[in-house]
Amino acid sequence: MSEVKLAVQTRTEFGKGAARRIRRDSKVPGVLYGHGSQPLHLTLPGHELLLALRTPNVLISLDIDGKSNELAIPKAVQRDPLKGFLEHVDLQLVKRGEKVTVEIPVHTEGELAPGGNLLEHVLAALPVEAEATHIPESVTVSVEGLAAGASIHAKDIVLPAGSTLAVDEDAVVLQVLAAQAEEAPEGAAEGEEAAEA
Repeated sequence: MSEVKLAVQTRTEFGKGAARRIRRDSKVPGVLYGHGSQPLHLTLPGHELLLALRTPNVLISLDIDGKSNELAIPKAVQRDPLKGFLEHVDLQLVKRGEKVTVEIPVHTEGELAPGGNLLEHVLAALPVEAEATHIPESVTVSVEGLAAGASIHAKDIVLPAGSTLAVDEDAVVLQVLAAQAEEAPEGAAEGEEAAEA
């Protein structure tokens, strides 16, 4: 798992006006919390943070005011719904060796059995517990040859070393649905009969 270093500053101004000023400077307001400590309000570099967040559950090494270093993982990211830029980020403080619960994306490979079946992602992300500095980026599941009615449960997924499930092992993660035949709209058959008469 990659570790990204960011130089951040503590902030003392709060509210919408202060947040707008921070964003105007291409930075992002954020909060660091965890381990029973007081929440620490931060200003983070916008572009570097955006690049870091492309990796799910990225481990971020925070250089706070050039005085202290802390490790954190993103817990909540708010984006502008129209433009997509970062508005705010919540970071959770972690320590090396500590176990954390995160959700990792589930990717699939292979082709379903013939017949136009559909694959439903019941869980788009799989909750797992892993050591904070070894969080897996994702898991890949083979759906090769699965037919309608088949499902893959959490216990069927091979997790990366050091990770354990943080969800019921019988939870359905993926299931294959039968393709639904299109029904002729009502009234079409009646119209055809009238045309024949």
